[in-house]
Amino acid sequence: MDTKVRSIQDAEAQALPFYRPQGGEIALFEQAWRNQLPVLIKGPTGCGKTRFVRHMAARLGRPLYTVSCHDDLTAADLVGRHLIGDGNTFWNDGPLTRAVREGAICYLDEVVEARKDTTVVLHPLTDDRRILPIERTGEQLKAPPEFMLVVSYNPGYQNLLKGMKPSTRQRFVAMRFDFPEPELEQSILLSETGIDALLATRLVGMANSLRALKDHDLEEAASTRLLVYTATLIKSGMAPLEACRAALIEPLTDDVETAAALMEVVDVTFGS
Repeated sequence: MDTKVRSIQDAEAQALPFYRPQGGEIALFEQAWRNQLPVLIKGPTGCGKTRFVRHMAARLGRPLYTVSCHDDLTAADLVGRHLIGDGNTFWNDGPLTRAVREGAICYLDEVVEARKDTTVVLHPLTDDRRILPIERTGEQLKAPPEFMLVVSYNPGYQNLLKGMKPSTRQRFVAMRFDFPEPELEQSILLSETGIDALLATRLVGMANSLRALKDHDLEEAASTRLLVYTATLIKSGMAPLEACRAALIEPLTDDVETAAALMEVVDVTFGS
């Protein structure tokens, strides 16, 4: 390969948000984008879903609008609303509408947290129509080929009231994420934090021991994100036990006894 071409490719790689692929998710996402298909990403908290979407938006050269969904999210929050300013009423696009107009990627994180009547506005964008009706202005926006809708949620943190309806789920191409395999997770810690290989190995081993306890004591597992936080604190000079408690154990549970039990796993890894 020509040296100039290689240097350009290296510069482009450095400009992308850091992401290490776990399998064929990059190729699948690119194919979905090229074929104007919406994507659903399922996976536990902190496994890299949002980082992956940021990486792919940069890789495809598209703007990205990210919406963190919650109980109070309304359709108007996504589509837009009329506002009053300087004595006049004007229309203000929401992030979904802006993404459609610009041919951007719109990412709805934890979409099942949104109200059911809110997600209904997504339906015309997730079939062959690819339109966004704006009732209050009378517009009917046709999504350009570059537009893509991406949603995510954590299937392990659902209840009967917050599951995604099958009729909605079947409108998407879906991919399932999980925590990386140990070697890959170690390489992520090395690249993200600059810690040494031995510490990365110990942290990942400890995280997998904690994950084995998830079904018994925890609602959420020890995430790769929390491992990065822990490694960052240790790299900056904090004692490993203190860093693990602050960045890994306390975020996982509010129960004092459970936290003490989890710290026993940390002690096995880092205790004297």
